[in-house]
Amino acid sequence: MSYSIHPVILCGGMGSRLWPMSRVEQPKQFQPVGAKGSLTYFQTTIQRHRSTGFQEPIVVTNARHAAIVDRQMRELQLRGLVIAEPVGRNTGPAVLAAALAVLQDDPDGQLLVLPSDHIIKGDLNRTVLAMARAADEGRIVTFGIEPGYPETGFGYIVDGGEYVGYPGLHRVEQFAEKPNFDRAVELITSGAAYWASGISLFRADTLVEEFRRYDPVGYAAVARAFAKASGPKDRLLLEESHFAQATNQPTERIVFERSAAIALAPVRDIEWDDVGAWNAVHQISERCADNNVTRGDVITVDTANSLVQSDSRLVAVIGMRDVIVVETADAVLVAHRDHAQSVKQVVETLMAEDRPEVRSHKVRDTAWGQVEHLAKARNYEMRMLTVEPGASLRVNGTGVAPSMLTVISGAGYCGAPGAEMRIERGLTLPIAADHALPVRNGTTEVLRLIQLCFSSEPAGSKTETLAQVVATHALRNAPAA
Repeated sequence: MSYSIHPVILCGGMGSRLWPMSRVEQPKQFQPVGAKGSLTYFQTTIQRHRSTGFQEPIVVTNARHAAIVDRQMRELQLRGLVIAEPVGRNTGPAVLAAALAVLQDDPDGQLLVLPSDHIIKGDLNRTVLAMARAADEGRIVTFGIEPGYPETGFGYIVDGGEYVGYPGLHRVEQFAEKPNFDRAVELITSGAAYWASGISLFRADTLVEEFRRYDPVGYAAVARAFAKASGPKDRLLLEESHFAQATNQPTERIVFERSAAIALAPVRDIEWDDVGAWNAVHQISERCADNNVTRGDVITVDTANSLVQSDSRLVAVIGMRDVIVVETADAVLVAHRDHAQSVKQVVETLMAEDRPEVRSHKVRDTAWGQVEHLAKARNYEMRMLTVEPGASLRVNGTGVAPSMLTVISGAGYCGAPGAEMRIERGLTLPIAADHALPVRNGTTEVLRLIQLCFSSEPAGSKTETLAQVVATHALRNAPAA
């Protein structure tokens, strides 16, 4: 018998220990697993379950990340359903919203809930499909990974013995959430404990009923937020006032730890890692000579057991052992591998100081394309806007001073509907401080623009000189039209 299984990808969390790669607006799951340009953690998760037996994915993400989800799904030539959360509310409400979506269109459908940022090597799908009958008959199946060492950063599931009637399925004796080291050793030594992978399988109606039973108030909040969601049918934004009242707890706490339907599927033939810190990146990556992992434009001399990653410039490391060096366009991390967990302290400091280096990379995805911050000085800021074919936007003034917009490649249109003018490479347009200029890319090629934003009203002649210099520089370095 075949079953309808809907992969549900949860795109929450920042991955603060993987700064400076991971940022608030571009967290770990949307970053490349390998070298720059490779598939991201999110894309790898989606690809893993694009096979027979699985429906198109459902992605649940914060509204601020909906644009990057869209972009990365388009890169895979995939649409699927995206559910955007107006506020973060842990995994419980996210999974419930996905269950309500499946229940609406596929009453017998199952959800395969997946973290978006884990690395799995091996055939997980074989175990998932083997558990589909149990899920169809009302079991909530959580997948446990055979542990390799006493990790204190993972949750554990304690095996309660075989589940009669379901080959390969076990009962759950208890959940142990991130134990201390001594307890982790005890669990490992027992031979009956598994790492909690965060992966689970169940019917949509099973989960909805369990939420109604154990969290009726939270269920009602999510149900109302889903019923009042806005946007196209496959791009839903949950209603904020109701969703904000949902229980801010993980699914495990709300349902799994209390439900009589919970069951354990041990997984022994795959490699799994949640890649929570740079040491884990070193461990899962292909290593070259001297046990180094290098990515990007990197030179190492007399260096061993290290991870060196460059995104935007040459990085050379000489005479080092057991170090982590990660370079991005606006920040560099240098740390001993023994202190990989301490990266979170740097992030906390950056947060406290409201530094831009913790919020976003210089390149940021939007619904219409990308924004890249090129330069910033005392009285001006320069950024490049990349507008995808068919996309449109409103380029806003700064509110305090005029700005200028220069087309550096491609062509498009600007102005209100019915009064548009064509814009092409080399054209510069002024934008008043309190004005918003509609721009539309009605072509099949990418449109690139440079926006020069002043932070105060500049003197006339100086404004023109600065704008001309910046525009000339941009045109000289632009790709051919």
